[in-house]
Amino acid sequence: MIKLSPSILSADFVRLDREIKQMEDNGIKYLHVDVMDGMFVPNISIGMPVIKSIRKCTDLVLDVHLMIEKPERYIDEFIKLGCDIINFHIEATDKHREIIEKVKNAGKKVGMTIKPKTSYEEILPYIKDLDLVLVMGVEPGFGGQKLIEDSLLKTKALREYITEHNLSCELEIDGGVKIDNVKRVVEAGANVIVVGSDLFEREDRKDIIERYNKVFEEVI
Repeated sequence: MIKLSPSILSADFVRLDREIKQMEDNGIKYLHVDVMDGMFVPNISIGMPVIKSIRKCTDLVLDVHLMIEKPERYIDEFIKLGCDIINFHIEATDKHREIIEKVKNAGKKVGMTIKPKTSYEEILPYIKDLDLVLVMGVEPGFGGQKLIEDSLLKTKALREYITEHNLSCELEIDGGVKIDNVKRVVEAGANVIVVGSDLFEREDRKDIIERYNKVFEEVI
C-alpha cells in the first residue's frame, strides 16, 4: 500500500491542529515530523513540546524524522512522546545498533535515513532490522528543493534488495516530491511518500490529495 505522509514543516503552525484535522478528514494515515537541531542540518525546526502537543490532538501515525547529531541522546524522550516511527540518520551517529534495539524494545518502529551523497549500500547491514528506510530526495534541512534524480536510482536499488530478500520494511522518500514527478518516485519503488509544500501551499488540499492517490492507484 502506498501512503502519503504530509510534512508538517510546510503547514501553517498558527492553525496546526486544524491542518492536522484536515489531513485526517482526507484519509491521511501518516504525518511526517521533521526535527532539526541546527547542527546536523543548517536549520532548526520543531522539538519535543510541539510533538507532545501534536500527539494530544491526533491518532495519526507520527513518522518522526530526526535530523539531529547523536540521536541516541534523545531516543528515550521521543519514545515517551508517543512517536510511532523514530527515524534517524545513518550519518549522525555510530550507535546504530543501540538505537535500533532501544526503539524496537519499546514497541515502536525504527527507521534509518540516508542523505543524497551517502551510498544506499551503507544501510544494507542494518536493513533486516528496520521497519522503514528513508531516501532523501534533497539535501536535508530546508523545504521546497528540487528532487535529486540520483535518489530515484537509490530507491530502485533498495526496492530490489527488499524484494529479493523478502523484507518487510517500508521504503520512504522525502524531499522534492510533487504531483508532476510522483509517478516516477512510486515506480522507483517508494511506498511512503513525503510531501510538504506541494500539499500545504495549495488552497484545495482535498483535490491535491485525491490527485496523489489517483497516481498511486494507477501505478499499482
